[in-house]
Amino acid sequence: MTMFDSVFLELSAILLLAVAVGAIGLLLRQPLIVSFLAAGILAGQSGFGLVQAEEQIQVLAEFGIALLLFVVGLKLDLALIRSIGRVAVVTGLGQVVFTALVGFGLCLGLGLDLLPSVYVAVALTFSSTIIIVKLLSDKGEIDALHGRIALGVLIVQDIVVVLVMIGLSSLTLDAGGGAVAMAWTVLGVLAKGAAFLIGLALFMRYLAEPILRRLAGAPELLVLFAVTWAVALASLSGLLDFSKEMGAFLAGVSLASTPYREAIAARLVSLRDFLLLFFFIHLGSAMDLGTIGAQVGNAVWLSLFVLIGNPLIVLVLMGVMGYRKRTGFLTGLTVAQISEFSLIFAALGLSLGHLTREHVGLITLVGLITIGLSTYMIIYSRRLYQLCEPLLGIFERRRPVREMALKEADAAPREVDAIVVGLGRFGSNIARALRQEGRRVLGVDFDPEAVRQWRRQGHAAWYGDVTDPEFLKELPLKPDQWVIGAFRVHMVGAAGVNPVLSLVRGLRAHGYRGRVAVTAQRADEVEGYRAAGADVVLLPFADAAHHALDRLAHPERGPEAEPDPDRASAEAARSAAG
Repeated sequence: MTMFDSVFLELSAILLLAVAVGAIGLLLRQPLIVSFLAAGILAGQSGFGLVQAEEQIQVLAEFGIALLLFVVGLKLDLALIRSIGRVAVVTGLGQVVFTALVGFGLCLGLGLDLLPSVYVAVALTFSSTIIIVKLLSDKGEIDALHGRIALGVLIVQDIVVVLVMIGLSSLTLDAGGGAVAMAWTVLGVLAKGAAFLIGLALFMRYLAEPILRRLAGAPELLVLFAVTWAVALASLSGLLDFSKEMGAFLAGVSLASTPYREAIAARLVSLRDFLLLFFFIHLGSAMDLGTIGAQVGNAVWLSLFVLIGNPLIVLVLMGVMGYRKRTGFLTGLTVAQISEFSLIFAALGLSLGHLTREHVGLITLVGLITIGLSTYMIIYSRRLYQLCEPLLGIFERRRPVREMALKEADAAPREVDAIVVGLGRFGSNIARALRQEGRRVLGVDFDPEAVRQWRRQGHAAWYGDVTDPEFLKELPLKPDQWVIGAFRVHMVGAAGVNPVLSLVRGLRAHGYRGRVAVTAQRADEVEGYRAAGADVVLLPFADAAHHALDRLAHPERGPEAEPDPDRASAEAARSAAG
């Protein structure tokens, strides 16, 4: 006897439960993955027993997985790996190998059999792209050096997980016919794989962009084609005895080189997240809390390994390669969890008969623990660094050559009239305006690419993060100069660190007696910045509005382009500096 008379009513109840649990998770600052898994457990037989239409939910879950991998393939940016050098590849592969080998030994020590140990160890190596990108974006650190390296590591992990899933196909081969039969089977798989990839390459070369160009006039049809393409290649991959996940991923890669990939990805994200909900509901509902209870001890040991071991190996590798301990620490925290791919990987092992529900429950419990705790670790990363900093000296070379290369001694004059922190549109306009008046200006940014671009234009620039007290000590500060903070603030409440206040208070704490100008996004921030020691607080959009009104009030001055808020604020900053 079922609780509901229709599947529609059942799904409605499950969605209501997911919204309620998600709202509670939001208050606790937890990723939705954790909330959805919790909702699945509550909806399953260990909870309220809401899930009855398991086949329908599983189909929706498979669609969600296909779209997840399609979007990952669609956004696969191999250029990012090249732009940050070999550190992403070395760190990414080093972390994967270290976690897999040590995790395998740990699993054997905890009493797991050989094949489940392999699965669990591999599942521990993947970090959550969705969670890391979301948290780093919210904190405004996606373009920082550690943010860029973390993204490169995630790309390496994404490539590894696809290769591992391909390798799973070989584990399903029937070796009953002996070595010769096995060899022919392997050759058959390789031939089918080669034919699949050749066909995909031809599609990418001759058909992908023309088809998308024709469909771009109807955005709804463009999205429908993208979903159809992802599901079709996933189905074809399954028919060829490969994993459906691999087909969906390659479907995304086949469209990644077209100019329409961003438009497709933007429209698919909400649909992907909605359908992926059913994967976590399906996974959570299949979990037996009694079984999970028996796995708590093993899950705690494995979670501690992920939370401590993964950041540690990243810290070691980046220290050896010449990065500062702070950069290695902040990068390492981003891989202190397992990902949605780990859960998908475990579900795939269950479907192949390689894992039992107890093993899947173990991996899922490790996911709940590590995702939940690492979220707070990333949010409060700067405070954690301040606590751990005295112990991290052994992970930094005497001369961290990689980061010193971003801040060469001859890249900036030791005598400057102004230091502009933040080389975005606003900061670069301020710096140019000051240079046009003959001022000696040093630009500072935590985005290595912004520093390189500024130097290519012939300007002095340093790489650095103003929330790092050690960096502020290195600035060429003089009492008769200006320091101008021209950057935006992200997630001050969640992260617990306001970089504007860090800049102002840090400068004053180091005895700087010169003048400080900073940028506020809201009028209610002005008094707080002034109380901290700022001499001038700029409000870019308010300044631009006054500038625009002045132009409108005096049209006789001649035709002008529409006011640029960055330029208007730059003029305000230049006036203040004068």
